[in-house]
Amino acid sequence: MNSKAFNQNNKHTIGKVDIAEMPAFELEEVSVKIDSGAYTSTIHCSVIEESEKGLKVVFLDKNEKGYTGKTHYFESYKTKRVRSSSGEMQQRYIIQGDIVLFGEKYDTEFTLSKRDLMRFPVLLGRKLLSNHFIIDTALKNESYKIKNKITK
Repeated sequence: MNSKAFNQNNKHTIGKVDIAEMPAFELEEVSVKIDSGAYTSTIHCSVIEESEKGLKVVFLDKNEKGYTGKTHYFESYKTKRVRSSSGEMQQRYIIQGDIVLFGEKYDTEFTLSKRDLMRFPVLLGRKLLSNHFIIDTALKNESYKIKNKITK
């Protein structure tokens, strides 16, 4: 395995951005930004509302790579007050999901947010990154590069 992608501490070296799959949400090739300043990971949703079937969610927007337009319902979810990047406190929904990086699946929590004005629809926070990754901000798309080598 590439020494840049995997170091002696059995941690993958991830760059500042990458492209990942999120099987639980049926999303492929989603742009993600590594955010060691955030505790939890966050995903952009164009629809977030409570319904009789549970929490109704549509991930991403039509103009984003990976968008499917599928409606997902979550019976199990929580709410939490979090501080947004602008410093304001917001009430957000939290769901359990997974993400595939470097060919490995990681289960983690995602807060749901409307990030339509942001460049990246997904932020990966410390709760996921700790114990699994070392961040090298000079690198990008390290997991995606390895995935493409494997599939070619």
